[in-house]
Amino acid sequence: MERVRSPDKPLKIASLLPSATEMVYALGRGGDLVAVSHECDFPEDAKSKPKAVKNTIPTERLSSADIDREVARSLHAGHSIYALDLDVLGRAKPDLILTQELCDVCAVTGSDLHKALKTLNLSPRIVEQTPSDIAGILEDILSLSKVLGVAERGEDLVHDLRNRMQRLRAVTARLSKPRVYAMEWLDPPYAAGHWVPELVALAGGREVLGEAGKPSRKIEWRDVAEADPEVVVLMPCGFTVERARKEAGILSGRPEWKGLSAVKNGEVYAVDANAYFSRPGPRTIEGAELLAHIFHPGKIPWEGPPAACKKLI
Repeated sequence: MERVRSPDKPLKIASLLPSATEMVYALGRGGDLVAVSHECDFPEDAKSKPKAVKNTIPTERLSSADIDREVARSLHAGHSIYALDLDVLGRAKPDLILTQELCDVCAVTGSDLHKALKTLNLSPRIVEQTPSDIAGILEDILSLSKVLGVAERGEDLVHDLRNRMQRLRAVTARLSKPRVYAMEWLDPPYAAGHWVPELVALAGGREVLGEAGKPSRKIEWRDVAEADPEVVVLMPCGFTVERARKEAGILSGRPEWKGLSAVKNGEVYAVDANAYFSRPGPRTIEGAELLAHIFHPGKIPWEGPPAACKKLI
C-alpha cells in the first residue's frame, strides 16, 4: 500500500517540469517547493523559487529553424538540452523530486537526474510523470495528490476538470466541426500529438494532421497542403502568443501556406502554447475551452486572459 503523507507535515519538493509545478500549486502545496525549473513561471509565486534547471540552448535568441537544428544536434550527440544546477539542488535537499520520461525536449529526464543525485549523495523519492493523453494528465494529478497527502483535494480538482470537459462536449456536439491543423512547430512544420488532438476534438474541431496519444512529429509542407485545414492554430511548443506571432512571418514565404483554406479565409490564430498546450497540467482543459472559442467565437465565450489568443489573418 502506498504511504500517504499528512498534508500538515513539511515536505521539501523539487519540481523539474512546469506542469508538475502547476499541479503542486493547484493542490495547495506550493509553499513546499524548494526548487523548480527555469521554465516554471505559473503561478507568479513559482518565479521566486530557486532554479535547479537551466537551458543549454539559448532558445530566446534563436529562430524556430535554428532551435530545431540545435536540439537535433544535441540529442544526436547524446547531450541533454537541459542542465541541472547541482549547487541549487544540493542546498535544497528535497524529499521529493518531480520529473518526467515523456520527452527529451520537454524537461530533465530521469537518467540525468539519477547521475546528479549520486554526485550529491541524495536519495529523495522520485515521481516521474509520463502522460500521453488527457486521461494520463488527470491520473498524474490524482497520483500526486496522494503522494502529497491531499488526495481529497486532488479528487475535487479532477472532478471539476472532468465536468468542464463534459460541458464542452455537450455544447460542441451540435456545432460544425472545422478541419484543424494544430501547428506545434513552424519551421520545419510539426503536427501536434499526445493530448492536443483530444483538445481539438473536445473543442469541436477535427485535427487533420496530429495523432492523439502519439508524439508530435515532423511533417512535410505537402502534407499540410493536402490536408487543407480550415483553421490553423499556431502553438509552437513553449512559445507565448507574441513569440508565435513574431515567428509566423516565415510562413508567408511558403506557396503551400498561401493556398490553404484557413489562410484564404482569415482563420489563422496564435495561442499561448506555453500556458495551455505544451504543459500537461491543470490548465490543459482551459486549452480546449480556448480552442472552442476560436472555432465557434459567436457561440462559445472565452473567459480567460484576452491575450491568450491573437487572430493573425
